[in-house]
Amino acid sequence: MPDGAGLLSSGLSMAELGSRVRTRRRARGLALERLAELSGVSRSMVSDVERGAKTPTVLVLDRLATALGTSIARLLDEPAGDALVLLRHAGQRVVRDPAGWERRILSPVLPGVEFEFMRTVLAPGVDAGEFSPHQPGSREYVAVESGRLTLTVDGRVSTLEPGDSVYFPGDCRHGFANGEDAECVYYLVMDLGAAGGAAGPHG
Repeated sequence: MPDGAGLLSSGLSMAELGSRVRTRRRARGLALERLAELSGVSRSMVSDVERGAKTPTVLVLDRLATALGTSIARLLDEPAGDALVLLRHAGQRVVRDPAGWERRILSPVLPGVEFEFMRTVLAPGVDAGEFSPHQPGSREYVAVESGRLTLTVDGRVSTLEPGDSVYFPGDCRHGFANGEDAECVYYLVMDLGAAGGAAGPHG
């Protein structure tokens, strides 16, 4: 979809995204109702996303990806080869949320690897919401470039200033917010381990 028209900034249509979600759900032997239960997303929304009838927010797409044991990046892109992969700025996937934030995916999708390197921009006063726990053994790393980031991990709140970095287990509930009147830019690395890992009780 073109910029400003929805979740995706380039390349993939909502119908294609829906087809990938449906294919992954079926490959994991999950009924529509079960995916809704694991992700915390309503059955009607899951159905609409799979049919390409509704544009999900970034948070909803992340919850679906988590419940499917994967990442947003893998839902948006086909795996690249294992040789050098150059991602030009214009060709990087960007997902935008109506709440006022965007996530730019800086890493390629590689065969057998669930790893995502992202640059996120939160507009002033934006709360990106709470993300569901990823599979056990997953890891997340955050580094703030500018602004001030409020990170909440399983109820524990930390404030990160420019240059600060933090690690936390990915199988915790976690949220990102910018309570300031200036933009916040941070980098996030998500390592889920091997592709196709089993989903936990929350995905």
